[in-house]
Amino acid sequence: MDLSNLSNGVQRLRKKKRVGRGIGSGHGKTASRGMKGQYSSAGAEMPGKVFEGGQMPLFRRIPKRGFSNGSWAKNFHIVNVGDLQCFPDGSVIDQATLDQTGLAQGPADGVRVLGTGDLSRKLTVRASHFSKSAQEKIEKAGGIAELVALPKPPVRNKMKPRPAKS
Repeated sequence: MDLSNLSNGVQRLRKKKRVGRGIGSGHGKTASRGMKGQYSSAGAEMPGKVFEGGQMPLFRRIPKRGFSNGSWAKNFHIVNVGDLQCFPDGSVIDQATLDQTGLAQGPADGVRVLGTGDLSRKLTVRASHFSKSAQEKIEKAGGIAELVALPKPPVRNKMKPRPAKS
């Protein structure tokens, strides 16, 4: 069967169900909502995907163990020394440079340079962390491995300011 065999009786798009347009339409009176029940009235919302019909939800039934360090964990871009070979001799490489070239895109707290690969160019690399082998390879090629301090988290004042005496 192909497009030349299709009959005119086949409709590609289904017509919209028009409800509440009288008894003769087939969807009149209750507008296909039934007589009674939770969803028969206007404004009733269907339950969410995790709703289990009133029983105790699965997430609340299973035991909770362990913890998550996601609130204080740091996200680092990982770059290998071999990836830095694409930069010209004598260039300065930092997080912004890596973002422009596509080696480390997106938000992150810093850059970690690891020692996989070889480097034969004299580069100045500024990163949050260097592995020992990465630092040795950069310095062996005549470059400089500069450590960049991570930004300090803001200090929150947990005490409310005292009212001024007048």
